[in-house]
Amino acid sequence: MGISRDPVKVQKRFHDKLGLPYPLLSDAEGSVCQAYGVYKPKSFMGKKTMGIERTTFIIGSRGRIARVFPKVKVAGHAEAVLEAVKALASGSRPREGSRSP
Repeated sequence: MGISRDPVKVQKRFHDKLGLPYPLLSDAEGSVCQAYGVYKPKSFMGKKTMGIERTTFIIGSRGRIARVFPKVKVAGHAEAVLEAVKALASGSRPREGSRSP
């Protein structure tokens, strides 16, 4: 699933537009972002603000965080996550470049 601070209506439009095969959730109040530690100080063109650091969390079968991919860049990310999920399912060790909690 995906989650952001966008309101439900915005999430639904985005989901429908892209035809995503997974649910999108709204964290309009930011409580999930705070709990997962992804609401952080950011800097853009010299201006400092608070914002969400795009991060992927793989949640294992026991409901615990199994892998974390911080500071996500789109290029190659889906493949890296799929590889990590397959490795976790097979009991393999994580690949370099991502971290486990």
